[in-house]
Amino acid sequence: MPTIPFITKKANRSPFYGPDDDIPILVTILMGIQHFLAVIGGIISPTIMISGAGSSFLNLDEESRRYLVSASLICSGLMSLVQIVRIRIPKTRYFIGAGLLQITGVAFSNMPAAQAIIGNMYKNAFGAVLGTQMICALLSIGISFLPPRAIRKLFPKIVMGVVLISIGTSLVSSGMKNWAGGAGPCMSRPTSGNFVLCPSISAPNAQPWGGPVNFALGASVFFTIIVIELVGSVFLKNISVVIGLLIGCIIAAGVGMFDNSGILAAPVGTFLWVKHFKWSVYGPGIIPFLFVQLDMIIECLGDLTAASDVSGLPLEGKTFEERCQGGLLADGISGIFSGLATSMGVVTFSQNNGIIAVTRCANRRAGIVCAALLIICGVFGKISAAFLAIPSPLIGGMTVYLFSSVATSGIRILGYLDWTRRDRVIVAASLALALGVSLVPNWFTYVLPTFGNEALAGLMEAISTVFSTGYIIAGIMSILLNLILPYDNTDADDEIAKRKKVGGAARVLMDDLNVNKKPLTDEESTGSTSIDKRSI
Repeated sequence: MPTIPFITKKANRSPFYGPDDDIPILVTILMGIQHFLAVIGGIISPTIMISGAGSSFLNLDEESRRYLVSASLICSGLMSLVQIVRIRIPKTRYFIGAGLLQITGVAFSNMPAAQAIIGNMYKNAFGAVLGTQMICALLSIGISFLPPRAIRKLFPKIVMGVVLISIGTSLVSSGMKNWAGGAGPCMSRPTSGNFVLCPSISAPNAQPWGGPVNFALGASVFFTIIVIELVGSVFLKNISVVIGLLIGCIIAAGVGMFDNSGILAAPVGTFLWVKHFKWSVYGPGIIPFLFVQLDMIIECLGDLTAASDVSGLPLEGKTFEERCQGGLLADGISGIFSGLATSMGVVTFSQNNGIIAVTRCANRRAGIVCAALLIICGVFGKISAAFLAIPSPLIGGMTVYLFSSVATSGIRILGYLDWTRRDRVIVAASLALALGVSLVPNWFTYVLPTFGNEALAGLMEAISTVFSTGYIIAGIMSILLNLILPYDNTDADDEIAKRKKVGGAARVLMDDLNVNKKPLTDEESTGSTSIDKRSI
């Protein structure tokens, strides 16, 4: 607000609305719309990309793609309601749902695992993705019943950070391909045929893959997001992705790249199970999807902790542990329900926590409004068709930013480490293999022998899938090294640390502190000297 002369400026006394407080209807609707705008771009992006054209994508027809976008929106809305409302399991101490303003959406981490299955199957690939996803979702359900302390020990920060970085970096390449024009046959830039231009020569104002027009369209979205983050208001920053996509759509429409035939052909209304996919379980895909579930668990616990914090609720104690248990259980059920409802797995989104912190509105009624809007957009088929009409370069410019944000979350988690030699070895070894696989995907293709036996061939394919998927090998390596590598400090260092009660980065200066305050014994001095020599 501008400063008006001769008027005393009052302090901002905007009220805080807790999860169960009374809230005006108009504020409820406005807050629900803001949460909807913050998550809609992230919810539709994975489905639009995985259903598109390319060697590791589904290559579905437009009608099927419209249905999948609708299904993902409806599933996200329904499972958001479960997280928000929170249901107690009768005659038990367990809950389903967190009871917080938490919106769920299709997880980006689904994509590498789904692409690994699609790349190895040529028929009923999406049915195999759904079936494998549902089986692996049982992991989240089982872990939700473990004691909270055991859950924290299973997922240390170093493993969480490495896995998130690996997932983010593996997804960026998909976004960059779309930015240039798409991941379909036009990517090879043939000199003749239907795919000389992207997405095909029949598309309005089609452009060659990697051409200047495609580059400019993707850049219009990407840099609009950055500009809004630099100069925009708090409200605009919360919906920067939507605004960037809207600006790009206006430019694309101005140059004649929008095709409205899909919108005209789309039905007015649709719902779940209008289309069916033959469910199956793909054995080699179980390990990739188990790691997807581990990532979802990590993400869910982090989001629930942040949501409790910004909602003014305690971060420890029985109530907080019950919310974590209910949220994890709801996430596991979401994996099964979304598979039955022909959508990839959904997980809690973190964007809503930032909006709660800024708007001071953690009321669950606003979340119900957002969930209702998601369901409405899914039911009306014309809306899904409008999302699919967006040219690939615009989707690429948006998803490159979103996917990089996943990797940034991993970097932020690793920032909390003490960064001892042990930490550096774990992170370096894990990322070396993860990034190497992302850069050279076929490095393990010719290592294993081929077998005529179907069982052995399936085993070799499963091993190949593990070693060809960056975030899986990063997760395995970080977990193993975290279990077997010894810690750097000696018994003498532990004794000094207990006496001085120092931790974190202050441990590096521990010897200097002891010189000024208390002389070291001969044994402690020998221990500290050995550390210096070992470090050198």
